[in-house]
Amino acid sequence: MTAPINPKTAIVKTAAVRRATLVAVCVSTAMLMLDIAVVNTALPSIAVDLNTGVSALQWVIDAYTLALATVVLSAGSWADRRGRRRVFLLGILWFTTASLLCAVAPNIWVLDIARAAQGIGGAVLFACSLALLADVFEKGPQRATALAAYGATIGGAFAVGPLVGGLLTELLDWRAIFLINIPIGLITLALTVRWVPESRDPRPRGADILGQILVSTGLAALVFGLLRGNEAGWTEPAPVTAAVIATVSLLGFYLHERRTAEPMLPPHLLANRAFAGAQIAAFSISASLFAIFVYTTIYLQNVLHLSPVDAGLVYLPATVAMFVVAGATAKLDGRIPVSISLTCSLILVSVGLVMMTVVDEASSPYAILPGFVVACVGAGVFNPVMSGLVLGESTSNHSGLAAGINDAFRQTGIAVGVAGLGAFLPAQSMLPGGSPHEFVSGLQLALFVAAFIAALGALVCAATLRTTRTDRTPSEKPTQVLSPTS
Repeated sequence: MTAPINPKTAIVKTAAVRRATLVAVCVSTAMLMLDIAVVNTALPSIAVDLNTGVSALQWVIDAYTLALATVVLSAGSWADRRGRRRVFLLGILWFTTASLLCAVAPNIWVLDIARAAQGIGGAVLFACSLALLADVFEKGPQRATALAAYGATIGGAFAVGPLVGGLLTELLDWRAIFLINIPIGLITLALTVRWVPESRDPRPRGADILGQILVSTGLAALVFGLLRGNEAGWTEPAPVTAAVIATVSLLGFYLHERRTAEPMLPPHLLANRAFAGAQIAAFSISASLFAIFVYTTIYLQNVLHLSPVDAGLVYLPATVAMFVVAGATAKLDGRIPVSISLTCSLILVSVGLVMMTVVDEASSPYAILPGFVVACVGAGVFNPVMSGLVLGESTSNHSGLAAGINDAFRQTGIAVGVAGLGAFLPAQSMLPGGSPHEFVSGLQLALFVAAFIAALGALVCAATLRTTRTDRTPSEKPTQVLSPTS
């Protein structure tokens, strides 16, 4: 049995509490997204310092995102059971400790393992974030504003990450990109202890241990097969064996989830066409725009020979655009149907990625900027709209599970996207001293594939998402939610 919240220690949800909770959630989310994006600019430096190959280098990204993706489902339901504030605090401590391990890693294998540990802590924090916001912000304009800030944080932190990583790597050392998490984590910890209220599900779901093992094994094998196949050859025993393990594990996960009493990914949710379509959309933007970030950053440094700081500066105008667009969504709350917002945002992402195919061995580093700005405008619309959709489709009691499902699809998209798009670039071309011509040719193809993935996501949104008006009091603004019968 889960202990009830003690009314003597419960925090009253004042305006100050709401602001503090929003700050704690946004700061922790920025830290998590930075640890995906900030590493991109440091990858060439890590490759030289730790003398590593391409596959191990790609795991610096994928170990983090894959661990996050596979654990976030269980973390969401665990937070619903044990208390979201309590689990959030444990996540901050775990993530901060893992960041220290990354900073002192003596070789690439220790770094990859520490990154996976970071991902577990990140999963706990991500799973709690939307649930904590849903607890203190009621539906309406205030929640819309909070979600706009949350969405801007996701997109902005990811986009500004290369610049932050460049500054830290060039002025200090690549290890500083992990050390900076420690003071941020401690500040967030103190803020959460003082201001964030506790909440939980009075009828929590049980743990799905077998489901966790199957999905973790399946996704890890899938990503390993994609990375290893590109480096060693697709017919070699390792990638073939990985493909078999991935197929068997993911099929077993699907069958198990249909039969178990309390699945970590309830099948009835994916049977809802609208809910399933929304998760495919989340996967598509991550597997396209956010995954290609890794390779455009390598292009700027290894092909155009920009410094880490200069490479980060190329992304800065798009960062501003993403912040502005995400913030503007609060003013458009309920005026544009969710289906139209998400479909149009993914179309913009697709168009922007196609525009970025102008990359060339001798082109200006800012040649990719127009396309990147267009894609980031799409992402600026997408992130807050998707966050509001997730909360609108869940009850407050199950908001941790709902947020966990959405984050699982987002992070799986990044992990699979990094591995899958990397298959279009010759392995040795991605290391310092590799062939610029081979890398650029592969990057152009990867950009077209990423644009296709985003376009498919837009088609899925247009086909699956319908909108209806919610019941509301006269004082409330009209809002849009997915039809439960879609």
